[in-house]
Amino acid sequence: MQPGDAPFSLMSQMQESSEQKQLPVDPYHLGVSGYLVEVIHGTAVMMGLALLWSLEGVRNVFFRLLDRWNIRSRPPRKVSAFPPGQPRRRKAV
Repeated sequence: MQPGDAPFSLMSQMQESSEQKQLPVDPYHLGVSGYLVEVIHGTAVMMGLALLWSLEGVRNVFFRLLDRWNIRSRPPRKVSAFPPGQPRRRKAV
């Protein structure tokens, strides 16, 4: 350790290394049909997301309208796993 160095410095343990050489980019040639498939796929994804976004907007408008008209949601129905009345008879197997 040299005078003036920090007591717990890692600089003395680290070795200087040159940056790794980057490999040259080798693009894959799609061709005309591959290019058209990729364009159609991107367009379909874009249209699907636009449809979802517009449906979300319609849903928001609908629920805001219900809130403005002060329409409450329907009351919860009382449901039971055991309906009233006599249980059905089952045949013994």
